[in-house]
Amino acid sequence: MKERPEVGVGVLVFGDGKALLLKRKGAHGEDTWCYPGGHLEFGESFLDTAIREVEEESGLKVKNPRFLCITNDIFKNENKHYITIFVAVDYVSGEARIMEKEKCTDIGWFELDNLPKPLFI
Repeated sequence: MKERPEVGVGVLVFGDGKALLLKRKGAHGEDTWCYPGGHLEFGESFLDTAIREVEEESGLKVKNPRFLCITNDIFKNENKHYITIFVAVDYVSGEARIMEKEKCTDIGWFELDNLPKPLFI
């Protein structure tokens, strides 16, 4: 295991009562659905990370980033330790599309009471 955890930012994108999810590919959690997100970059605020990651992964413009919670997750089987900061944002514009084909196989908007399965942990 690495000596220090990685810092990730998970982004819950909401628009018209639905949430944006992507299906993971080629990474831990492959073939599961999850929110957009990625790593905090040096010198970047976690709110700026949230806006950047959503645009990089889905092509969408978002606004109003707000802190939700933090988790401390140790994935022993994958030899990974993550501190993940969760941020909610509001959809502004754009059509959701897969921008990083090496990381995702599908993308869509889902009602909160009818999310696709399996979901990422």
